Amino acid sequence: MTSYSQETIRDLMAGTLPWPQTRRIMSAYKDEDRFWKALAVLQDRVAWADPILLPISEHLFIAQTAGGRVTKCECGHEFGDYRQNWKLAAAVLVRDNDALLREIYPTSDLPDPEWMELREFLCPSCGVIHEVEACAPGYPVLHEFQPDLEGFYADWLGRPLPAEG
Repeated sequence: MTSYSQETIRDLMAGTLPWPQTRRIMSAYKDEDRFWKALAVLQDRVAWADPILLPISEHLFIAQTAGGRVTKCECGHEFGDYRQNWKLAAAVLVRDNDALLREIYPTSDLPDPEWMELREFLCPSCGVIHEVEACAPGYPVLHEFQPDLEGFYADWLGRPLPAEG
């Protein structure tokens, strides 16, 4: 099995590797320390020192802070306890009328705002869009991902989760 350097994993995550190499890495068995290399790459990208425990999306992480485990933006903004729905602490742009929807669908048929709205969940500090939902008006804001950190670390990674505090 091939083991890739942290620099190669960084370039893979940044999307700067040539496609044949990217395809080869994606198709091959994963080296045992790939998760740790990826975490190191992500940690190098952020300006804060709190350890990243798990990436949630490209710019959103679960991090270990002095105050506990939180959902944290790449810019450092904390959305609160990772077990709570981070979207409820996000800035939200709801596209629920023709003018706002036309910004996304400038030349195609618009969805009917009586039947569908787009919700953009943004970091209130840096403005990055972390997630977009297309849903019926009034549909609840879902918390669709709550990882079992202890189980993931113990059962999948074979290491204990770092202690809180």
